[in-house]
Parts: sequence; C-alpha cells; structure tokens
Amino acid sequence: MIDPSAAIGAELAAQEFEWTPRDVQTYNLALGAGGEPSNPRELRYLDDTEPVVLPTFATVAPTFHATEAPRVQFPGVDIDLAKVVHGTQQVTVSSPIPPAGRARTITWITDVWDKGNAAVIVQESRTTAPDGTELWRTRSSMFARGEGGFGGERGQTTRVPLPERPADAETTIALLPQQALLYRMCGDRNPLHSDPEFATSAGFSAPIQHGLCTYGMVCKAVTDTMLDGDVESVRSFEARFAGVVYPGESLLCRIWAEDDRLVVGVFVRDRHDAPALADVVLTTR
Repeated sequence: MIDPSAAIGAELAAQEFEWTPRDVQTYNLALGAGGEPSNPRELRYLDDTEPVVLPTFATVAPTFHATEAPRVQFPGVDIDLAKVVHGTQQVTVSSPIPPAGRARTITWITDVWDKGNAAVIVQESRTTAPDGTELWRTRSSMFARGEGGFGGERGQTTRVPLPERPADAETTIALLPQQALLYRMCGDRNPLHSDPEFATSAGFSAPIQHGLCTYGMVCKAVTDTMLDGDVESVRSFEARFAGVVYPGESLLCRIWAEDDRLVVGVFVRDRHDAPALADVVLTTR
C-alpha cells in the first residue's frame, strides 16, 4: 500500500549511532578487502586502529548492528519486503569519513513515482556529527513491484551513457560464494540474500547479492584501480542497480576518466556481460 500524499515530505525517525574501526574492518572485509594479504594497499583497509573508510560505508553505518530483517513501513508506505529491490544509490561525503565516530541521520521521502506496474520511492538523508557538522548525504530509491497504478507522476529518468571510445582501464571483481553471507554482517539481514525459499518466493533462482555490496565492491575496485586506493579523494559515488548479481559470479568494470569524474560500466562476466550496475559515476575532490 502506498499513499503518496502521506509519504512525500514525511520525515522518518532520526537514527543515532556510532561506529568503530572494527565495524569498518568488517565492512571492508565484506567487500573483499584483504584478497591480496601481502599488498600494503589492501592492508590499509584492515588496519586495527585506523582502517581507511570508503564513502560507501555511509550506506551501512546507521544500521550496522541491526540483527533483524528490515521493514518497508513508514508514513504512507507499507510494502511486502519480497516486492522491494534497490533502485539507485548516491553517497556524497563532506570530508573523509573517520574510522570511528558518532552521528545522527535524518531521512525524508522526497518523491513517489508511479511506473505503472511498480512504484519508486525516493529518499534523502543527511548525517551530522554531534556538533552539527555535516558528514555525508545520501539519496536512494526503492523499486516496489506491483505497487504502481495509483495515478502518480512517472518521474524523470537520468542516464549516464558510456563513452564510445575504448575504456581507460578495466578490472575484474571475483565474488565469493559466501559474499552475501559476509555482507549480512554489516546489518542488512534481508532474507532475499540468505534464504533460498524466500528468494524463490520473490522470483529468483537463489539468494542474490546485496545491491549495496556490489555498489561498495565497485567503488573500492575503481578507487584502487584509478586512484591507487586514495579513498580521501572520493567525493561522491552513485549508481543504478541494473541487473541481478549472484554470489560466486565475476564482475567486469570498464572505467573512463572524464575531468573530475570516473564513469564506469559494470557487467556480469559469467552471463555474457549482462548489466549489473549502470549510470555509475565516481566524482573526485
């Protein structure tokens, strides 16, 4: 059930949270950090006191210690979790995220779009330190199958075309068979990523990879490949979830450098380069 008049503009309950270097280490491990255990750059992600923090950590920090499946229930919205998939995600950091801290996040619903056979719910969040300093902002959308047809606006769609010239770099990401189970330790306990029966009921052949896990892995891979792991030079990272990814598959990232941004195409190599993420842009400082 969706009531756009109640949902749009609604502010969700504030989230107050804290994180530690151990949380950052766990997140980085869940993204595949340490795959080259003798590589000094990889070990920076797993330092015991000051692990480097990817901007995408912002997507899990508020709910990192959650132990229950999420619920899609807030003002004007009450949807079965099995109908919901992630649509888009953007993170913009005001400055590099520290390896430990405390913060407060305020989230509000900005749009509800009617796609006919589905609805798209758009949220924005602002996260601040205890002294009020802004740490990061996020913008995301959820795609709710079967919830459209309520007569709302379709919304605008922005695409980032891939350059027609050859890519400046390519890199491959190998997903572990247990990748989604590792990523669950970062607070996303949606059974779609761990329960075969739930995944089947949602229309998938097996539990699928978390979209945000793929999102974080790609951000890390691009940062490592093009910026030599300099996470502090990343200002923002955005993507649209364009296809299903299963644990154990391999992803191919084609990367183009354009001024202060990197444009990326992400494909599933195991399925004839089926799209995984689209409209992927990493912006540098």
